[in-house]
Amino acid sequence: MLLNMLCITALPTLAFADQTAPKTATETAKPSTSVSAKSSIPSVESLGLNVKSAVLIEPTTGEVLLSYNADNPLPPASMTKMMTEYLVADLVKKGKMKWTDTVTVHENPSKTIGSRIFLADGDQHTVEELYIAMAVGSANDATVALAEHVSGSEQEFVKLMNETAKKMGMKTAYFINATGLSRSDMPSKFRPTEDREDVMSAMDAAILAKYIVTDHPDFAKYTSKQSYKFRPRDKNPIINYNWMLEANKNIPNFKAYAYPGLDGLKTGHTSNAGNCFTGTAVRNGMRLISVVMGADSEAHRFTETKKVLDFGFNNFELKQSIPAKTEIKDLATVPIKKGVETSVAVVTDQDVSFMVPKGTDAKGATVKTQVIPEDKLVAPIKKGSKVGTATYTYKAEGMDKAQVKTVNLVAVDDVEKGGWFRLFFRAIKEMFVDLFDGIKNLF
Repeated sequence: MLLNMLCITALPTLAFADQTAPKTATETAKPSTSVSAKSSIPSVESLGLNVKSAVLIEPTTGEVLLSYNADNPLPPASMTKMMTEYLVADLVKKGKMKWTDTVTVHENPSKTIGSRIFLADGDQHTVEELYIAMAVGSANDATVALAEHVSGSEQEFVKLMNETAKKMGMKTAYFINATGLSRSDMPSKFRPTEDREDVMSAMDAAILAKYIVTDHPDFAKYTSKQSYKFRPRDKNPIINYNWMLEANKNIPNFKAYAYPGLDGLKTGHTSNAGNCFTGTAVRNGMRLISVVMGADSEAHRFTETKKVLDFGFNNFELKQSIPAKTEIKDLATVPIKKGVETSVAVVTDQDVSFMVPKGTDAKGATVKTQVIPEDKLVAPIKKGSKVGTATYTYKAEGMDKAQVKTVNLVAVDDVEKGGWFRLFFRAIKEMFVDLFDGIKNLF
């Protein structure tokens, strides 16, 4: 079964043909599960998840709030495209590519099947147009066209995908293409020789999503689009497969699934993968990322996601432990060499927040500091310059693991370089201080 089959000649009212009520969850074998929670928080088993695996994380702390077979490598289907989305957006962010750049379509994307926008060999579209088709309509041909534009060929792009996955700390992920299509569904001429398939655990998908939302916070500009008309001549627009978008709350066929604050990220489906979804929603300033894999229907990947997200928002909150610009008790200043001043006051550059069960605080974090070696802290020093780090550790009541967050220590003021006259007499003074200290130590 092909990925997310898309018909662009239907659904003029943002409706899907299959809008049946969700089936009753079937009983499944009990897999290994874990959750960071105090006793008053429901167990994962009590949620009755009807999926092969699931995970829930908070992206700024990396805290795992729910884990259900989350490390099992499974076929991710079109959730693979999240890596393609990340890499393309990253190149644009770094100035190596522009959204307005023209992409010329070649043979491989023109022969790519499944969910598609029917690109022909020789067609030309902008990076942004193809990116939206990929993010909204899960278009395989648009995805391959972007991969070839970035790396010259899809297989060269796949190398970049796998290298990036390792850098991100994804432990099970392995990609054979940019789309998530099964190997047998790829055009035979462009099929990799190795007999492997795309795999990715729910945890790896969550890690990838974390990088998307933190490195590219404007992601929702594309992922929250309900529809997109790719060509002026197209009869109907591409419809977003993500039924849970908050914007769908007034769409008759979708309002039962619309979820407050949800603005992404990526659905996926093949016969091997079942129905998958990486979702993200924000409430009261706290964003969560959920992943479900192996649901038994399109509807169930969303009903199970709702269970996972509700579990997070109902039971946890992100609380500030240390405000930004905090002075460290035992490290109010650090020494500066060759400056008008011999030291500078330092503070933390950002706040420190931790995930806690609702109704508890985030007080009592311990801190360890590390200052840049003294020979590297040489004037001039600009206000806000990094002079070290502060690592805070906190274990919330009733949660299994301690949370750790490192922030920078920065200079409170400018420290200008001292003149030679000042530095000369300072050196003489220091010499005599050392001399007298040495004499005192003799007696």
